[in-house]
Amino acid sequence: MMKDQHKMLEIASLSNIPVLLQGESGAGKEVAARFIHNHGLRKEGPFVALNCSSIPKSLAESILEGSVRGAFTGAVDEKLGLVRSAEGGTLFLDEIGELPMDTQSKLLRILQEKTVTPVGGAQSVPVNFRLICATNRNLKQEIADGNFRADLFYRINVFPVEIPPLRSRPDFADVAHDLWREARSQVNGSDSDKRDSGNKQRDLTADEMELLKACPWPGNVRQLKNVLQRYTVLKPYDVTLTEILTQEFSLPKLCDKNICSIYVTDFLKKRKKKPTFTDIEETLLLCKGNKCKAAKKLGISRGSLCYQLQKGRVKVAS
Repeated sequence: MMKDQHKMLEIASLSNIPVLLQGESGAGKEVAARFIHNHGLRKEGPFVALNCSSIPKSLAESILEGSVRGAFTGAVDEKLGLVRSAEGGTLFLDEIGELPMDTQSKLLRILQEKTVTPVGGAQSVPVNFRLICATNRNLKQEIADGNFRADLFYRINVFPVEIPPLRSRPDFADVAHDLWREARSQVNGSDSDKRDSGNKQRDLTADEMELLKACPWPGNVRQLKNVLQRYTVLKPYDVTLTEILTQEFSLPKLCDKNICSIYVTDFLKKRKKKPTFTDIEETLLLCKGNKCKAAKKLGISRGSLCYQLQKGRVKVAS
C-alpha cells in the first residue's frame, strides 16, 4: 500500500497532519496537494500555494506573516500574509527545498508556536491551517550538506508521499487522454466541434498512445501537457505527433547526451514499415485468426490491425 500513490493521497486527505510530497519536477505535486485539500476536512477553506524558490529574501517575513500599516516604506495597508490567508484551509509550500536558511527558521517558529507576528506588529496572531509541502530535492542529503534544517524537516515529514514520474505511472494512458481533452478544450474553446474542422479526433489513437508511451518524459506531466497542446494546434495543418515528438526529444538540453531522442528514434525504426493488407491476412492465417497474436507479430496494436482489415476489405469490395 505504501507504493500506491492514489491510496496514500486518499488516506492523507482524511487527517490534518503535515504532508510532504516528493517527486521529480513536473510530476504533478501541486495536483496531488489540491487533491488532498479538495477531499479533506478543510475543503471549504482556502487553498493557498507558494513557490518557495520565488520568495525574495528581503520580503520573506512579510510574505509569510504579513505586515501592519506603516511597517515599512510602501506599506499603506495591512497585509495578511500567506499563512493567515490560508486560515481554516491549506497552505501549500512548493519546492520547500529552495527556502533560504533564515526563512526556514521563520517557518519553523510559525509551525512550533502556531502563531505569526506581522512585520511592524507587537502582538502574535494565532493561526490554524493544514500544511502540505513539496520538493524535488533529497532533503536528507540537503540536511547533510548543511542546506536544510533537520528540525524543520521533522516538522514537515510527518506523512511523506512519493509522486512517481510520468514514465513509471500505470495510469499513463488515462493521464494522456485527460490532458488531450483538456488541451483541445483550451486551444479550440467551447465551440471546438465547429472550429476543429482539421482535427475531428476526440481521443488519442492506439498508435499515438503507443508513441507517447515510448518517450521518457523528463519534464513529466508538464511536458506531456505542452506537447499535446502543441499537437492540438498543429494537427489541422497536417503536422504529425511523430514530427512533434522528434523535435521535442531532439533538443540536447532536455537530456544528457541527447538520450531522450533515442526513444523516439528506436520507436520509429520499429514502426517504419507498415504491414500491407496481404501481410495482415497471411499473419492472421498463421495465427489461426487470433488478432492479438497477429498484431504482436506485425508490430502493431490490435486496434490498428482491425482498422487495417476493415480498410482493406472496403477497398477489395469496391
